[in-house]
Amino acid sequence: MSSILSQTAALPETSFGPGTVLLREGDLGGPLFVLTEGTVAVLKGDIEVARVSEPGALFGEMSALLDLPVSASVIAVDTVRARVSEDPLPFLRDTPGIALHAARILAARLHSATSYLVDIKAQYQDRSDHFRMVDRVLDAIVEQQPGGARASDPDGDPRL
Repeated sequence: MSSILSQTAALPETSFGPGTVLLREGDLGGPLFVLTEGTVAVLKGDIEVARVSEPGALFGEMSALLDLPVSASVIAVDTVRARVSEDPLPFLRDTPGIALHAARILAARLHSATSYLVDIKAQYQDRSDHFRMVDRVLDAIVEQQPGGARASDPDGDPRL
């Protein structure tokens, strides 16, 4: 992660006290944070889904890349120091190393979620109730492409 920290050295660093909300679920836009020190809790609704303390961790990349509201709240557990980009999309565009880091983080999250859904699908494939719907959920996640193009649609993505 030292590479990530060196690539973000020009960003202003800010300190946040325990309990400070760095990102609030549902807010539009927002900065990109690069954790340099401390621990944050990531909450989806009232459920804590992760605690992160690894220097170089990113927060706010999903809403910036997808132009969607913030998907989870990020709250300082203890004193947190983070580098902050107030205009994350141009920052990601202009720093390919950070964009690749964000892509790897997002790919790892997608891999975990997909693996989990496949496991659920295998466990409940013989059911006829709402668990049977996992097939459609998994297909929607795997096939989803920016702008509504689907991976199987060569006209929607010129790379295919």
